[in-house]
Amino acid sequence: MGLLELFRKKDVDKKAPPAAPEEDGLEIYAGMRVEVTTFAGDLLFVAKLMCLHGTTAELHQYSETEEPQEDAEPVRVQIRGYHDRERKAIYMEGTISPLPKHVWRVEELVLVRVSNDRAFFRLDTNIDATATTFTGLNAGERPCKLLNISVGGACISSESSYGEGDKFLLKVKLLEDRDVSAMYCQVIRVIDRGEGRFEYGCRFLELNENDQEKITQNIFAVQRKQRGKS
Repeated sequence: MGLLELFRKKDVDKKAPPAAPEEDGLEIYAGMRVEVTTFAGDLLFVAKLMCLHGTTAELHQYSETEEPQEDAEPVRVQIRGYHDRERKAIYMEGTISPLPKHVWRVEELVLVRVSNDRAFFRLDTNIDATATTFTGLNAGERPCKLLNISVGGACISSESSYGEGDKFLLKVKLLEDRDVSAMYCQVIRVIDRGEGRFEYGCRFLELNENDQEKITQNIFAVQRKQRGKS
């Protein structure tokens, strides 16, 4: 479901939000990067949480997507952020309504829970890619499959053997009409699938905000294309 379809719905849930529990002293804070999803789990957009005051805030949108009309009905959504210091996912709920220039007002913002889950939305894929290492026995460019990707990392499948902590340059063209994306990765999880095939969970290294924005835009573009086929 896209933003336009979501905001066209008239039967908005008006129920009062749940009370925010105490979660190990962790707090919602301004500047947190967050993902906004429907309660069905559809990703709407990625934003930075700003102007936090009590249970109200603003979401300054990063990602490209449709923009609903400013007089659209408020909608209750799930908001997931990442606590940089504690390395934990922060789950929130709030009611959003659009403001000009891809800014969203959030009201009734509450903390629902804190967990060690992945911080960012992951998009499942099955795309040809390459992994290039610069030292060791595996030095050179080798083929792999991109199984999923998020703004923070990716999972690849490969016949090459890597260990936890190994680093490589991942290159992949997420869409035919877009440039090749290149991300410097570090292996944080190894899964042996047997018969000489391995899966590697990787995190991206040395990404600046511009790089993160480009990855986010490409993820949205792939998601829209997948929805168009379904």
